[in-house]
Amino acid sequence: MPSDTIPTTKGARVHVDVPTLVLIPAIAALAPLATRTFGRWIAIPVVIFEIVLGIVLGPSALGWVRPDPFIELLSDFGLAMLFFLAGQEIDFEKIRGGPLTRASLGWGISLVLGLAAGWLVEPDAGAVFIGIALTSTALGALLPILRDAGMLRTPFGVSILAIGAAGEFLPLIAISVFLSGRTPLHATIVLLAFALITGLAIWRASKGDGRRLHAAIAATLHTSGQFAIRLVIFVLLALVGLSIVLELDMLLGAFAAGVIARLLLAGAPEQDRRTIEVKLDGIGFGVFVPVFFIYTGVTFDLEALAADARTLALLPLFTILLLVVRGIPSALLAPPGSTLPERISTGLFGATGLPIIVAVTTIGVEAGDMDAGTASALVGAGLLSLLLFPLAAIATVRHGSRRPRQESNLRPRD
Repeated sequence: MPSDTIPTTKGARVHVDVPTLVLIPAIAALAPLATRTFGRWIAIPVVIFEIVLGIVLGPSALGWVRPDPFIELLSDFGLAMLFFLAGQEIDFEKIRGGPLTRASLGWGISLVLGLAAGWLVEPDAGAVFIGIALTSTALGALLPILRDAGMLRTPFGVSILAIGAAGEFLPLIAISVFLSGRTPLHATIVLLAFALITGLAIWRASKGDGRRLHAAIAATLHTSGQFAIRLVIFVLLALVGLSIVLELDMLLGAFAAGVIARLLLAGAPEQDRRTIEVKLDGIGFGVFVPVFFIYTGVTFDLEALAADARTLALLPLFTILLLVVRGIPSALLAPPGSTLPERISTGLFGATGLPIIVAVTTIGVEAGDMDAGTASALVGAGLLSLLLFPLAAIATVRHGSRRPRQESNLRPRD
């Protein structure tokens, strides 16, 4: 495959694999068309086509798309954007109290089960990496799936948001404390410093009257100024940069930036706020987030997974462990009054994981505490969970309700 260097306006040249540069946006454009085509028979989330096409066109199969430093940078920003949009979507007024308490308790149970499972699979330093990976929920990946299924704004969707918030934020805390390479005490001090800075930012964003801010937003919303979008991207990159400086996982900063952005825009007129949300969705899910999912498929190490029988056997084992470690606690702690299909669906959504699994396994392999085969099996389980569990969850809850909008009546009660 040919590669080339692209000249910049300053005379420098950037190395880019040209076929990869062209094919990844081509996959991103084809994926929603494939979703629409197959939607006549079965509702398949767009991220499934993005991942599968990445694997098929990547080094594991056809080899038309290859890992590339420039695309990797775009992928990293896509992952950050995914966590930012997840943080922005969370309405703490709706999930506080019972939903968030149950979700946090469920994650605590998952952590105990995950560490025990990790120790049984790999009784050494890799056990912690496996345990934390198994406790994650891919909230950012579930957002477009829930939205496209018409569930995001329903009470059922709110309960999933609470589970996802715990399953995305708390593993990031665990990564920062236990997998940062520092002593737990040092890591906790650094984390508290980050929490203090972001806490002050959140407090300021929630307490300001915002009239001048919203006036500036309204004045530039339909002009080339686009102050709201520029402000939000600044907040995102500032907190990602702070995370990097403090040697924390950048996803922690991205998630916090989403929370702050929501508070900054909370007092804006409803129409302006929705316009901004649509534009951010366009930037995120239209440009950067697809690059992350496609590149995840491209970089999936199928050869390492199939290297020996033990590694290959870990793939179904980890997939089952996601259901046991994350799915069962989520199902048992579903909102009171939930029917059996609703609990099963909640467990399936809760057990869906991928982005944090990718982050944890990357840290483990780079630290030498996890071999490439185990990491590939764990990422493969995350891929399978994202490919299978949401489809099964949507089918289960809809079949159980017998009415397309029955899930809107699932009121989470404390």
